[in-house]
Amino acid sequence: MLLSEFDYFLPEELIAQHPCEPRDHSRLLVLDKNTGAISHNRFFDLLQYLNAGDTLVFNNTRVIPARLIGTKAETGGKVEVFLLNRKTENDWEALVKPGKKARPGATIIFSDRLSCEILESTDFGGRIVRFRYEGIFEEILDELGETPLPPYITEQLADKERYQTVYAHERGSAAAPTAGLHFTTDLMKRIEEKGIHLAFVTLHVGLGTFRPVNTDNITDHVMHREYYSVLPEAAELINRTKREGGRIIAVGTTAIRTLETATTNGILESKSGWTEIFIYPGYTFKIVDAAITNFHLPKSTLLMLISALAGQKKVFAAYKEAVEQKYKFFSFGDAMLII
Repeated sequence: MLLSEFDYFLPEELIAQHPCEPRDHSRLLVLDKNTGAISHNRFFDLLQYLNAGDTLVFNNTRVIPARLIGTKAETGGKVEVFLLNRKTENDWEALVKPGKKARPGATIIFSDRLSCEILESTDFGGRIVRFRYEGIFEEILDELGETPLPPYITEQLADKERYQTVYAHERGSAAAPTAGLHFTTDLMKRIEEKGIHLAFVTLHVGLGTFRPVNTDNITDHVMHREYYSVLPEAAELINRTKREGGRIIAVGTTAIRTLETATTNGILESKSGWTEIFIYPGYTFKIVDAAITNFHLPKSTLLMLISALAGQKKVFAAYKEAVEQKYKFFSFGDAMLII
Protein backbone atom coordinates (compact mmCIF):
# COMPACT_ATOMS: atom_id res chain seq x y z
CA MET A 1 0.00 0.00 0.00
CA LEU A 2 1.28 3.42 -0.95
CA LEU A 3 1.40 6.36 1.42
CA SER A 4 -0.29 8.51 -1.24
CA GLU A 5 -3.44 6.36 -0.90
CA PHE A 6 -4.00 7.84 2.57
CA ASP A 7 -3.92 11.48 1.56
CA TYR A 8 -6.93 13.79 1.44
CA PHE A 9 -7.64 17.50 1.03
CA LEU A 10 -8.41 19.45 4.19
CA PRO A 11 -9.06 23.22 4.18
CA GLU A 12 -6.92 24.87 6.84
CA GLU A 13 -9.92 26.57 8.42
CA LEU A 14 -11.29 23.15 9.45
CA ILE A 15 -8.33 22.50 11.78
CA ALA A 16 -9.75 23.13 15.26
CA GLN A 17 -7.82 25.67 17.31
CA HIS A 18 -10.00 25.54 20.41
CA PRO A 19 -11.74 22.70 22.26
CA CYS A 20 -15.52 22.59 22.18
CA GLU A 21 -17.41 23.87 25.22
CA PRO A 22 -18.99 21.97 26.84
CA ARG A 23 -16.84 18.98 25.98
CA ASP A 24 -19.71 16.72 24.91
CA HIS A 25 -21.28 19.28 22.55
CA SER A 26 -18.82 18.52 19.74
CA ARG A 27 -20.26 16.99 16.58
CA LEU A 28 -20.33 13.22 16.11
CA LEU A 29 -20.23 11.51 12.74
CA VAL A 30 -21.42 7.91 12.99
CA LEU A 31 -20.10 5.45 10.40
CA ASP A 32 -21.57 1.96 10.03
CA LYS A 33 -18.51 -0.09 9.13
CA ASN A 34 -20.65 -2.82 7.54
CA THR A 35 -22.88 -0.72 5.27
CA GLY A 36 -20.97 2.57 5.03
CA ALA A 37 -24.06 4.47 6.19
CA ILE A 38 -23.31 7.86 7.75
CA SER A 39 -25.33 9.91 10.22
CA HIS A 40 -24.68 13.22 11.96
CA ASN A 41 -25.17 13.87 15.66
CA ARG A 42 -23.76 15.60 18.72
CA PHE A 43 -21.42 13.76 21.03
CA PHE A 44 -23.98 13.70 23.85
CA ASP A 45 -26.13 11.57 21.51
CA LEU A 46 -23.58 8.75 21.89
CA LEU A 47 -25.82 6.86 24.32
CA GLN A 48 -28.31 5.93 21.62
CA TYR A 49 -25.62 3.87 19.86
CA LEU A 50 -24.51 1.96 22.97
CA ASN A 51 -26.19 -1.14 24.37
CA ALA A 52 -26.38 -2.46 27.91
CA GLY A 53 -23.59 -4.99 28.26
CA ASP A 54 -21.15 -3.12 26.00
CA THR A 55 -17.82 -1.96 27.43
CA LEU A 56 -16.15 1.33 26.60
CA VAL A 57 -12.36 1.16 26.97
CA PHE A 58 -10.52 4.39 27.81
CA ASN A 59 -6.82 5.26 27.88
CA ASN A 60 -6.27 6.91 31.26
CA THR A 61 -2.82 8.34 30.53
CA ARG A 62 -2.13 11.89 31.71
CA VAL A 63 -0.08 14.38 29.71
CA ILE A 64 3.02 15.63 31.46
CA PRO A 65 4.56 19.09 30.85
CA ALA A 66 6.99 17.39 28.50
CA ARG A 67 8.57 20.40 26.77
CA LEU A 68 11.59 21.94 28.51
CA ILE A 69 13.46 24.98 27.23
CA GLY A 70 17.08 25.34 28.31
CA THR A 71 20.49 26.52 27.23
CA LYS A 72 23.59 24.60 26.27
CA ALA A 73 26.14 24.98 29.06
CA GLU A 74 29.10 25.40 26.70
CA THR A 75 27.65 28.02 24.36
CA GLY A 76 24.47 29.44 25.90
CA GLY A 77 22.51 28.45 22.80
CA LYS A 78 18.79 27.77 23.21
CA VAL A 79 17.79 24.08 23.26
CA GLU A 80 14.38 22.40 23.47
CA VAL A 81 14.07 18.98 25.13
CA PHE A 82 10.81 17.10 24.50
CA LEU A 83 10.36 14.14 26.86
CA LEU A 84 9.04 10.91 25.34
CA ASN A 85 9.63 7.85 27.54
CA ARG A 86 11.07 7.43 31.01
CA LYS A 87 13.80 4.79 30.92
CA THR A 88 14.95 4.85 34.57
CA GLU A 89 14.41 7.19 37.49
CA ASN A 90 16.66 9.87 35.95
CA ASP A 91 17.06 8.80 32.29
CA TRP A 92 14.59 9.73 29.58
CA GLU A 93 14.23 9.23 25.86
CA ALA A 94 13.67 12.66 24.33
CA LEU A 95 13.66 14.70 21.16
CA VAL A 96 16.15 17.55 21.25
CA LYS A 97 16.13 20.60 18.97
CA PRO A 98 18.39 21.64 17.39
CA GLY A 99 19.96 18.21 17.17
CA LYS A 100 23.42 19.52 16.28
CA LYS A 101 23.65 21.01 19.77
CA ALA A 102 22.74 17.69 21.37
CA ARG A 103 25.78 15.51 20.89
CA PRO A 104 26.69 12.98 23.62
CA GLY A 105 28.43 14.71 26.50
CA ALA A 106 26.63 18.04 26.08
CA THR A 107 24.95 19.54 29.14
CA ILE A 108 21.69 21.51 28.97
CA ILE A 109 20.70 23.80 31.85
CA PHE A 110 17.04 24.57 32.55
CA SER A 111 17.38 26.27 35.95
CA ASP A 112 19.64 26.29 38.97
CA ARG A 113 17.80 23.13 40.10
CA LEU A 114 17.55 21.17 36.85
CA SER A 115 19.95 20.17 34.08
CA CYS A 116 20.53 17.16 31.85
CA GLU A 117 23.40 15.48 30.05
CA ILE A 118 23.07 13.96 26.58
CA LEU A 119 24.10 10.32 26.92
CA GLU A 120 23.53 8.85 23.46
CA SER A 121 21.56 9.05 20.22
CA THR A 122 18.66 6.70 19.41
CA ASP A 123 17.60 4.93 16.24
CA PHE A 124 14.74 7.36 15.69
CA GLY A 125 16.77 10.55 15.81
CA GLY A 126 16.13 11.10 19.50
CA ARG A 127 18.45 11.23 22.49
CA ILE A 128 18.82 9.53 25.84
CA VAL A 129 19.25 12.23 28.50
CA ARG A 130 20.13 11.97 32.20
CA PHE A 131 18.65 14.58 34.53
CA ARG A 132 20.34 16.09 37.55
CA TYR A 133 18.12 18.00 39.96
CA GLU A 134 17.62 19.21 43.48
CA GLY A 135 14.27 18.24 44.99
CA ILE A 136 11.43 16.15 43.51
CA PHE A 137 11.70 15.75 39.73
CA GLU A 138 7.92 15.74 39.09
CA GLU A 139 7.46 18.99 41.02
CA ILE A 140 10.31 20.67 39.14
CA LEU A 141 8.90 19.44 35.82
CA ASP A 142 5.46 20.84 36.69
CA GLU A 143 7.11 24.17 37.45
CA LEU A 144 9.43 24.46 34.45
CA GLY A 145 7.85 22.30 31.76
CA GLU A 146 5.24 23.27 29.20
CA THR A 147 2.28 21.14 28.16
CA PRO A 148 3.01 20.28 24.52
CA LEU A 149 0.26 21.07 22.03
CA PRO A 150 0.40 19.76 18.45
CA PRO A 151 2.14 22.15 16.01
CA TYR A 152 -1.05 22.75 14.02
CA ILE A 153 -2.61 24.40 17.09
CA THR A 154 -1.26 27.92 16.89
CA GLU A 155 -3.05 29.55 19.83
CA GLN A 156 -2.37 29.21 23.54
CA LEU A 157 -4.76 27.20 25.70
CA ALA A 158 -6.30 29.22 28.52
CA ASP A 159 -6.98 26.16 30.67
CA LYS A 160 -4.29 23.48 30.48
CA GLU A 161 -6.76 20.87 31.80
CA ARG A 162 -8.66 21.08 28.50
CA TYR A 163 -5.80 19.09 26.97
CA GLN A 164 -6.43 16.36 29.55
CA THR A 165 -9.30 13.90 29.64
CA VAL A 166 -11.54 14.11 32.70
CA TYR A 167 -10.33 10.62 33.69
CA ALA A 168 -6.59 11.23 33.10
CA HIS A 169 -4.69 9.55 35.91
CA GLU A 170 -1.41 7.85 34.97
CA ARG A 171 1.31 10.46 34.31
CA GLY A 172 3.67 9.86 31.42
CA SER A 173 2.17 10.93 28.09
CA ALA A 174 3.68 13.37 25.59
CA ALA A 175 0.27 13.97 23.98
CA ALA A 176 -3.37 13.54 24.93
CA PRO A 177 -5.52 10.60 23.76
CA THR A 178 -7.79 13.12 22.11
CA ALA A 179 -10.84 10.93 21.42
CA GLY A 180 -11.45 11.02 25.16
CA LEU A 181 -11.55 14.82 25.35
CA HIS A 182 -15.25 14.75 24.41
CA PHE A 183 -16.33 12.91 27.56
CA THR A 184 -17.65 14.65 30.67
CA THR A 185 -18.04 13.07 34.10
CA ASP A 186 -21.81 13.47 33.74
CA LEU A 187 -21.88 11.69 30.37
CA MET A 188 -19.79 8.84 31.76
CA LYS A 189 -22.19 8.55 34.69
CA ARG A 190 -25.19 8.36 32.34
CA ILE A 191 -23.40 5.72 30.26
CA GLU A 192 -22.92 3.56 33.36
CA GLU A 193 -26.54 4.08 34.41
CA LYS A 194 -27.60 2.54 31.08
CA GLY A 195 -25.71 -0.65 31.96
CA ILE A 196 -22.63 0.02 29.86
CA HIS A 197 -19.30 -0.82 31.48
CA LEU A 198 -16.25 1.45 31.65
CA ALA A 199 -12.76 -0.04 31.55
CA PHE A 200 -9.42 1.75 31.72
CA VAL A 201 -6.08 0.80 30.20
CA THR A 202 -2.90 2.86 29.84
CA LEU A 203 -0.74 3.74 26.85
CA HIS A 204 1.65 6.65 27.24
CA VAL A 205 1.48 8.47 23.93
CA GLY A 206 4.93 9.03 22.47
CA LEU A 207 6.76 9.18 19.19
CA GLY A 208 5.05 6.04 17.86
CA THR A 209 1.66 7.75 17.74
CA PHE A 210 2.60 11.04 16.13
CA ARG A 211 5.75 10.23 14.14
CA PRO A 212 5.02 10.78 10.42
CA VAL A 213 5.32 8.02 7.85
CA ASN A 214 8.30 8.75 5.60
CA THR A 215 8.24 5.65 3.40
CA ASP A 216 6.40 5.40 0.08
CA ASN A 217 5.25 1.87 0.93
CA ILE A 218 3.52 2.07 4.30
CA THR A 219 4.53 -1.49 5.22
CA ASP A 220 8.14 -0.28 5.38
CA HIS A 221 7.27 2.11 8.22
CA VAL A 222 8.56 1.10 11.66
CA MET A 223 6.60 2.21 14.71
CA HIS A 224 8.42 3.62 17.71
CA ARG A 225 7.66 1.70 20.89
CA GLU A 226 5.32 3.07 23.56
CA TYR A 227 4.62 1.83 27.09
CA TYR A 228 1.24 0.23 27.86
CA SER A 229 -0.42 -1.47 30.80
CA VAL A 230 -3.57 -3.57 31.26
CA LEU A 231 -4.55 -4.23 34.87
CA PRO A 232 -6.31 -7.45 35.94
CA GLU A 233 -9.69 -5.80 36.64
CA ALA A 234 -9.79 -4.29 33.13
CA ALA A 235 -8.84 -7.59 31.47
CA GLU A 236 -11.44 -9.48 33.48
CA LEU A 237 -14.22 -7.01 32.59
CA ILE A 238 -13.37 -6.91 28.89
CA ASN A 239 -13.09 -10.70 28.59
CA ARG A 240 -16.40 -11.14 30.41
CA THR A 241 -18.03 -8.65 28.04
CA LYS A 242 -16.87 -10.67 25.04
CA ARG A 243 -18.07 -13.96 26.58
CA GLU A 244 -21.50 -12.49 27.24
CA GLY A 245 -21.90 -11.07 23.73
CA GLY A 246 -21.25 -7.40 24.45
CA ARG A 247 -19.16 -5.15 22.25
CA ILE A 248 -15.73 -3.75 23.03
CA ILE A 249 -15.75 -0.10 21.99
CA ALA A 250 -12.32 1.49 22.19
CA VAL A 251 -12.09 5.21 22.91
CA GLY A 252 -9.25 6.32 20.67
CA THR A 253 -6.53 4.70 18.60
CA THR A 254 -4.23 4.30 21.61
CA ALA A 255 -6.85 2.20 23.40
CA ILE A 256 -7.21 0.11 20.23
CA ARG A 257 -3.46 -0.47 20.02
CA THR A 258 -3.25 -1.41 23.70
CA LEU A 259 -6.08 -3.93 23.47
CA GLU A 260 -4.81 -5.50 20.25
CA THR A 261 -1.27 -5.74 21.64
CA ALA A 262 -2.34 -7.50 24.83
CA THR A 263 -4.82 -9.95 23.25
CA THR A 264 -3.86 -13.53 22.38
CA ASN A 265 -6.32 -16.03 20.88
CA GLY A 266 -9.21 -13.70 21.62
CA ILE A 267 -8.35 -13.32 25.31
CA LEU A 268 -7.09 -10.03 26.73
CA GLU A 269 -4.16 -10.58 29.09
CA SER A 270 -3.30 -8.51 32.13
CA LYS A 271 0.20 -7.35 31.25
CA SER A 272 2.42 -4.35 30.68
CA GLY A 273 5.33 -3.63 28.40
CA TRP A 274 6.25 -1.86 25.18
CA THR A 275 4.24 -1.98 21.98
CA GLU A 276 5.33 -1.30 18.41
CA ILE A 277 2.09 -2.50 16.85
CA PHE A 278 1.28 -0.90 13.50
CA ILE A 279 -2.29 -1.50 12.34
CA TYR A 280 -3.16 -0.83 8.70
CA PRO A 281 -5.70 -2.24 6.19
CA GLY A 282 -5.55 -6.02 6.04
CA TYR A 283 -5.18 -6.37 9.80
CA THR A 284 -7.58 -8.78 11.53
CA PHE A 285 -8.83 -7.37 14.82
CA LYS A 286 -8.58 -9.69 17.81
CA ILE A 287 -10.91 -8.05 20.33
CA VAL A 288 -12.00 -4.52 19.31
CA ASP A 289 -15.48 -4.29 17.78
CA ALA A 290 -16.01 -0.54 17.44
CA ALA A 291 -14.27 2.74 18.17
CA ILE A 292 -14.67 6.40 19.01
CA THR A 293 -12.01 8.53 17.39
CA ASN A 294 -11.23 12.01 16.13
CA PHE A 295 -10.49 12.96 12.53
CA HIS A 296 -6.83 12.30 11.80
CA LEU A 297 -4.05 13.89 9.78
CA PRO A 298 -3.57 12.86 6.16
CA LYS A 299 -1.02 10.06 5.66
CA SER A 300 -0.90 9.31 9.41
CA THR A 301 -0.68 5.89 11.06
CA LEU A 302 -3.87 6.80 12.93
CA LEU A 303 -5.79 7.21 9.67
CA MET A 304 -4.39 3.87 8.52
CA LEU A 305 -5.58 2.23 11.74
CA ILE A 306 -9.20 3.36 11.42
CA SER A 307 -9.10 2.43 7.73
CA ALA A 308 -8.26 -1.09 8.89
CA LEU A 309 -11.23 -1.08 11.26
CA ALA A 310 -13.90 0.34 8.94
CA GLY A 311 -12.50 -0.14 5.45
CA GLN A 312 -10.44 2.43 3.58
CA LYS A 313 -13.12 3.40 1.05
CA LYS A 314 -15.78 3.86 3.74
CA VAL A 315 -13.46 5.93 5.91
CA PHE A 316 -12.47 8.22 3.05
CA ALA A 317 -16.11 8.64 2.02
CA ALA A 318 -16.87 9.66 5.62
CA TYR A 319 -13.95 12.09 5.66
CA LYS A 320 -15.12 13.64 2.38
CA GLU A 321 -18.58 14.18 3.87
CA ALA A 322 -17.06 15.56 7.08
CA VAL A 323 -15.14 18.13 5.05
CA GLU A 324 -18.29 19.04 3.09
CA GLN A 325 -20.25 19.38 6.34
CA LYS A 326 -17.44 21.48 7.84
CA TYR A 327 -16.60 19.25 10.76
CA LYS A 328 -13.58 20.34 12.80
CA PHE A 329 -10.50 18.14 12.52
CA PHE A 330 -7.60 16.86 14.63
CA SER A 331 -6.94 17.09 18.39
CA PHE A 332 -9.57 19.67 19.38
CA GLY A 333 -11.91 18.72 16.56
CA ASP A 334 -15.12 16.71 16.31
CA ALA A 335 -15.56 12.99 16.84
CA MET A 336 -16.38 9.91 14.82
CA LEU A 337 -18.03 6.69 15.97
CA ILE A 338 -17.20 3.60 13.92
CA ILE A 339 -19.70 0.91 14.82
